[in-house]
Amino acid sequence: MKKIIMILSAVFLSNGMEAQQDPQYNLYQFNQMVINPAYAGSRDGISAVASNRQQWVGFDGAPKTTCASVHGPVLNKNIGLGLTLVNDMMGPRNVTSVYGNFAYILKLSPKMHLSFGLNAGYNRYQFNFDKIGFKEAEVPTQLLSSINKGTLDINGGLYLKAKSFFIGFSATHINTPTVYSYTADNALLGKFSYRLGTHMFLTAGYSFVLDKDLVFAPTILVKSVGNSMSMDVNANFFLYKKMWFGAFYRYGYGPGGLISYYITNQFRVGLSYDTGLKNATRLGPSFEGMIGFDIAGSKSKIINPRFL
Repeated sequence: MKKIIMILSAVFLSNGMEAQQDPQYNLYQFNQMVINPAYAGSRDGISAVASNRQQWVGFDGAPKTTCASVHGPVLNKNIGLGLTLVNDMMGPRNVTSVYGNFAYILKLSPKMHLSFGLNAGYNRYQFNFDKIGFKEAEVPTQLLSSINKGTLDINGGLYLKAKSFFIGFSATHINTPTVYSYTADNALLGKFSYRLGTHMFLTAGYSFVLDKDLVFAPTILVKSVGNSMSMDVNANFFLYKKMWFGAFYRYGYGPGGLISYYITNQFRVGLSYDTGLKNATRLGPSFEGMIGFDIAGSKSKIINPRFL
């Protein structure tokens, strides 16, 4: 078990390694505020979403992410405000985050809005290093006990939305905060540090109305951190103004599927499943669940779910 956890901990127990540190989301399309603060206020009403992701079920130390967010427009829908709470666990690392979201919504036309978003928050990191198996016999005592550290974090983004398409760009950890840093007396052990790298996200989607009861909405998500890049390609369908279902492929990993259902005009639930191919099958499948609640603005009876 310690060997498995040691592999996971290599993500952050390194001075020069570049890897994704932000949580993975499959259902981001239904709550883009988890990756882009400019999304706040874009649903023309108050929207609250809670989600839970269990990644690589059965794999010891695998990531588990719980997220809750609420946002809505104010001041004649020129400003979007929101709040996001996240708990992300992976191996010996546990992160609890709280963010306040702000977006300025520029109305380019009656059907097209451009939002400029920013959020700032606080991350609380807990490291249980006693769960790690080190290859070196001599390990600094600072790395054999638990460490609790806190950092301030800043994220920003842009979001262009029309009736039938959206484009978003965002960057997290713009201030690249250092959570902790320690240089061992033994030169062979080197430097142990954990610093948040800037993650960039590009999202885009278009909705094709094929019939009054059928909408086809392909989307893409491109993620990059340092020299590492990945991409999700989604094919989504909206049926009878009630249900979304779709399939996606994550390059370098494998396929997955998702479904979201409107139980009422205000209440929706969602579920996704993904699994790796080739060597990634050893990690096991991943599941993500979501519940959402919408309260429409004063000028509309419901929030139209036809377009992501």
